[in-house]
Amino acid sequence: MEISIKYDENGLVPAIVQDYATGNVLTLAYMNDVALVKTLETGETWFYSRSRNELWNKGETSGNKQIVKNISVDCDQDALVVQVQPLGPACHKGTTTCFETTLFETEKPLFSMINELTDKIKDRKENPQEGAYTTYLFNKGLDKILKKIGEESTEVVIGAKNNDKEELTNELADLLYHSLVLMEEQGVNSKDIKKILNERHIEKEGQHRE
Repeated sequence: MEISIKYDENGLVPAIVQDYATGNVLTLAYMNDVALVKTLETGETWFYSRSRNELWNKGETSGNKQIVKNISVDCDQDALVVQVQPLGPACHKGTTTCFETTLFETEKPLFSMINELTDKIKDRKENPQEGAYTTYLFNKGLDKILKKIGEESTEVVIGAKNNDKEELTNELADLLYHSLVLMEEQGVNSKDIKKILNERHIEKEGQHRE
């Protein structure tokens, strides 16, 4: 498929910047043809500032660069999704994303739940809260956490053997939670696990299909 980016009357194309690991939308910026070429050449995001009428390299002064992992073009070829590894906050206000304010919500998006839970577990370790179960696990230490992993693993097996979907779902959720606690205790990064899963089960499977 031949790709020909359709720039608007000002020579710009909107670029939605997304964290490649979490899926969170970080910001909306604009690129002209020069910014897009520089982005492709350097592997870092370059944009065109409509207010300053100049090119800018994200993080050039702040150090909060964005390492480009993937760029997708929409079906009309007039918008981009740029997936990046952020090396710091995306917003000039110092927040992770420019989209911090919720206008409407019926429930939290499920894709971000694991990331939020991981952050909460990390916070419980760094800032213990009396009465919190996660704090209790960290206070008891590795052996207690491993004991819970063993117990939940057994209960997952029992739920499956009972052909009880509700029981199995609940036990899998418990096992995942305690696994995230263990990861934080041992300093294991979820992004590294995602990378291994991608290499083993996405990229490798794709090669087999070829």
